[in-house]
Amino acid sequence: MAEITASLVKELREKTGVGMMDCKKALGETAGDIEAAVDWLRKKGLAAAAKKAGRVAAEGLVAVATSGGHAAAGAVIELNSETDFVARNDRFQATALTLAELALAGSGDVDALRAASYPGTGQTAAEVLTHLVATIGENMSLRRSARLAVDHGVVASYVHSALAPNLGKIGVLVALDSPSHHPRLAELGKQLAMHIAAARPDAVDITEIDPEKLARERDILSDQARASGKPEAVIAKMVEGRLRKYYEDVVLLEQTFVIDGESKVAKVVEAAAKEIGAPIKVTGFVRFALGEGIDKGSNDFASEVAAVAGQPSPAGS
Repeated sequence: MAEITASLVKELREKTGVGMMDCKKALGETAGDIEAAVDWLRKKGLAAAAKKAGRVAAEGLVAVATSGGHAAAGAVIELNSETDFVARNDRFQATALTLAELALAGSGDVDALRAASYPGTGQTAAEVLTHLVATIGENMSLRRSARLAVDHGVVASYVHSALAPNLGKIGVLVALDSPSHHPRLAELGKQLAMHIAAARPDAVDITEIDPEKLARERDILSDQARASGKPEAVIAKMVEGRLRKYYEDVVLLEQTFVIDGESKVAKVVEAAAKEIGAPIKVTGFVRFALGEGIDKGSNDFASEVAAVAGQPSPAGS
């Protein structure tokens, strides 16, 4: 049998774009014959999957999973595809739900999730996705995951624009710490998750705001106030007033509750605590919106070709 050298593996990887371990396996199966190894990878669908890996995947689904009991927890993942059509594929949806359950059982770390054993396959989650890319014919990406837990209380979830239970375009988790098992706690969690989906806060309370972000906001507000020409003492009061408005925009407990349109979220939590006769603390939340922050780039292939050829695009621009 031919020796499978590192340089041989590297050559096959450069030729196909497939991962190192799969390249090594292919060479082992073909006695080190590069061309035969390429064919082997193509037959397995891996070379095709590698070619698709460079394409932008900004569609897909957000999936959530939660568990109750004394140690309540919840997880949310974002699984991307190239088109919304694939997001409606039953196999893609089942994979997203399984990944959410794996994240719930694990730490929520996305790299750990990719390396996790996928049920019933003998493969990792990453390997299952690679084969799903080859099968369905679109690039896919397990982009991110998160997990919340409390020792006592609930982790509630909400999915907006749901295509199926626990699957949609926006997924939210919110963790409420409380010794109570009153049904109102779960109801409040659901309402807060819906609020977070709509209001998009950055932090639970003022102390959680990124200090650099807050300092930058204070500098901007100070410069704006100084433009008024008023004395520094007045400017300081103006800045503090505007910072309060900033808090109302980005801090969950300072926001106006979207359910009633008038109460502060902090007051809603206080009222619920009185109702159930036990303290309630919002310990964290996560909000995933599908595709946020992904640069979708240009899919205008004709214009790209025209640009390379030094000609005006077909649109005349």
